Amino acid sequence: MLKRIVIVGGGSAGWMTAGVIAADHRASGVQVTLIESPDVAPIGVGEGTWPSMRDTLRRIGVSESDFFRECDAAFKQGSRFNRWVDGGDDDVYFHPFMLPHGHHEVNLPQQWQARHPGVPFADLVSVQPHLCVHGRAPKQVVTPEYAAVANYGYHLDAGKFGVFLRKHCLEKLGVHYVPDHVTGVKAHENGDIAALQTQRHGALEGELFIDCSGMQSLLLGRHYGVPLLPQHAVLYNDSALAVQIPYAQEEAPIASQTSSTAQSAGWIWDIGLPSRRGVGHVYASAYISDDQAEAELRAYIVQSGGPAEIPAPRKLSFTPGYREQFWHRNCVAIGLSAGFIEPLEASALALVEMSAAMLSDDLPATRAAMDIVAARFNEAFTYRWQRVIDFLKLHYVLSRRRDTPYWRDNTAAVPPRLDQLLTLWRHRAPSRSDFNRIEEVFPWASYQYILYGMGFRSEFRRAPPPREAALADGYFREAAELTRKMLGALPDNRALINHIKRHGLQKI
Repeated sequence: MLKRIVIVGGGSAGWMTAGVIAADHRASGVQVTLIESPDVAPIGVGEGTWPSMRDTLRRIGVSESDFFRECDAAFKQGSRFNRWVDGGDDDVYFHPFMLPHGHHEVNLPQQWQARHPGVPFADLVSVQPHLCVHGRAPKQVVTPEYAAVANYGYHLDAGKFGVFLRKHCLEKLGVHYVPDHVTGVKAHENGDIAALQTQRHGALEGELFIDCSGMQSLLLGRHYGVPLLPQHAVLYNDSALAVQIPYAQEEAPIASQTSSTAQSAGWIWDIGLPSRRGVGHVYASAYISDDQAEAELRAYIVQSGGPAEIPAPRKLSFTPGYREQFWHRNCVAIGLSAGFIEPLEASALALVEMSAAMLSDDLPATRAAMDIVAARFNEAFTYRWQRVIDFLKLHYVLSRRRDTPYWRDNTAAVPPRLDQLLTLWRHRAPSRSDFNRIEEVFPWASYQYILYGMGFRSEFRRAPPPREAALADGYFREAAELTRKMLGALPDNRALINHIKRHGLQKI
């Protein structure tokens, strides 16, 4: 029977995985042990999440009020893209978290193109771009923990988040913590991992081993030799410069979205936390030097109201790609050990959540069932990583920027499935039939927001029913009226966060 699970590596991935499994299976006698090297710091720059994080935190029993207080957390309602289409000053569009208003009844893209082509698509069908522009929070003071008026995820301090999860796992969920170095792997005759040798705690045995050791991938990559499948022929970015900067004033507005501003050979993220901004430049080293990338980062910080003098940015390098397998024998990789593409659209923590959830939901009872579960896991996550690549590449393929070789080259090397979908979408909008798995990484609505936000137009082959124009106008008016009401009823983003820190939120 599978009773002992050993996780190598802490950080967000390790502790989140430990928390989900322990919360679900502790009562049935499963013991989770997490080994974390005291000398290896987590990457600590994954600061954006999806709305799914609310479900994950609630699943493991975390108080949302405590989470805000201890993780320097803020609300995230989507992403704002600047200068991605043509590089102009007015080149802005949103990818909000809320589904388009009326999407279940009307072909909204067709009616938008025919009746309101001068209005950005997301602005017409969703309240959230307007909430973000006006700095509104996605809920009210009286809205309970994890409930929402407008759909939301979080921005957070990744270092504090890992510490917060560790404390919760140890105090509430009975996870066994071993702060130590892994010095070796002991194997059974059949090739399974039998135990991990540690520097001070000896051999730690288990039936299932989870590799959350980051990009070094101690177990799946180094021990088993499962290769990384590089994706730099499709997505060129392989470097990042990250820095934390203060606000000009202590009570400055906190952005309710992640901002992504295109540069000459990459893009800059800008994430607002209550105490600071996290800013970083993601770029392709084949197209720009580190010094040039840093100069663009510093120029952006000044232009966006930040200080002229900043600390030396932290340099991160990565090979974009994912593992050929994620589960091999009795070892499964979650987090950076499974792969990394780039932080556009904040898929890294979402894939950790999906991995931990599927692993816990399908946790094999015995070794005999493990290979079946592993095959299902590998198939599901190969599909999901490929869909992440498709979705991220969509942003680059649709750009009309031709001002640098980076942007000119990015229209090439389109993944085959994405290329086929773009052919279909020339004559119809993205729909559920294009993404019909139970848990897609990005739903059809996200593709609509990016496709039409980037200026794509569909020449619809099918004429709309006569009544659809009136229906669509009704939904457009409803979205506008809902926007008016929400702007009047929802508090300022920082004001609500300050209230949560002082008084907390009601429990559900």
